[in-house]
Amino acid sequence: MNTVSQTKAKQIRLKRDDLFKNPYGLYKRLRERGSIYKGSILKQPGWFVTGYKETAHILKDPSFFTRIPLPESTEKYSHLKQIQSKMMLYMNQEDHRKLRLLVNKGFTPKQIAGFRPLIEEVVDFLLDELIVKEEFDVVSDFAFPLTSLVIATILGVLEEDRETFRDWAALLLQSIDFSRSHKTLEASDQLAEELSEYFSSLIVKKRAEPGDDLISLLIIENDCTEDELISTFILLVIAGHETTVNLISNTIHSFLKHPEQWEVLKRNPSLAGYAIEEVLRFESPTQLTARVAMKDTEVAGKHITCGEQLYLMLGAANRDPDVFDEPDEFLITRKQVPHLSFGLGAHFCLGSTLARLEAQIALSQFSKRVHTYNQTKAEIKWRPLTGFRALEELRITVQTSN
Repeated sequence: MNTVSQTKAKQIRLKRDDLFKNPYGLYKRLRERGSIYKGSILKQPGWFVTGYKETAHILKDPSFFTRIPLPESTEKYSHLKQIQSKMMLYMNQEDHRKLRLLVNKGFTPKQIAGFRPLIEEVVDFLLDELIVKEEFDVVSDFAFPLTSLVIATILGVLEEDRETFRDWAALLLQSIDFSRSHKTLEASDQLAEELSEYFSSLIVKKRAEPGDDLISLLIIENDCTEDELISTFILLVIAGHETTVNLISNTIHSFLKHPEQWEVLKRNPSLAGYAIEEVLRFESPTQLTARVAMKDTEVAGKHITCGEQLYLMLGAANRDPDVFDEPDEFLITRKQVPHLSFGLGAHFCLGSTLARLEAQIALSQFSKRVHTYNQTKAEIKWRPLTGFRALEELRITVQTSN
């Protein structure tokens, strides 16, 4: 049954289930109405943007800005609101540029490349333990331990605190998703208060005994406030963990559903990097983001009024048939066309190089050591999120390579 409902003005109103159960069928139906179309998500009005060209234009145009998910008028969730207001993700123009330049110092190509030995060591260690098991969960047993250790190492988080990363990241991700509930926001507000205290204490320790980590680097630079530091560290916990966990999990899942492509990769392991780019296009961890028009403007012949929200459907843009041949096919030998999964412009994903490196190493090592693999549960469950493509779990059995 098609659950997409319409108003008398033929505006499409989307519910949560429309966006996470089978978003790609929905994208097709929306695209049939044009590359930009008026509607609402969970009663929040705006414009659906499904076209690649239009999405890329809006991402790059500074006259479309980001804003915190919580309404400015709300008096609730003060701790969460304070954190979000200082997050680089929701900053614009000069404030964003200043903080971005500072944090970039911790994500230079040279520094990211320096993590390769660590990532390779952790992947090998995890696979040593997992491939001898009768079955394991790709999400919690493989992708999560790898990414949590890497981002914790980059930040300089204490080893005993790393296991809590998944709970932190999962809850905070829900708080910025369009489907967030009051219960989620209340829990996230409490967590925001606890994390503020946690990182404030860690900042004090790092000031006294700085190390070779991002927290120490930003403290030494002394070019932003403590509130900005804390919000940045919390954002990196979310983005550095969730995006990469979902990219790795979605990669293993995509090959599971397309065994002929697994055989292509097995015959030519050098395609691992291309495979990750195809997963990012085909099953992007981030499916939906939003922008707000700063002035009256026009996009694809539609008049956009100042203050209106635009829902950029990255997952739809990445399957635009005007840009990609056979867009609904998973093909790791595809002619490379830049996908939009990491965004464009000023808000291009800061950790994209790290996410790519982790996922490529994970896939390369997995494909070398695993001959074939199968899922052990017939049903695949996706987390009920509107803006992100994230598996609840992916339990598999493996047959090792000789």
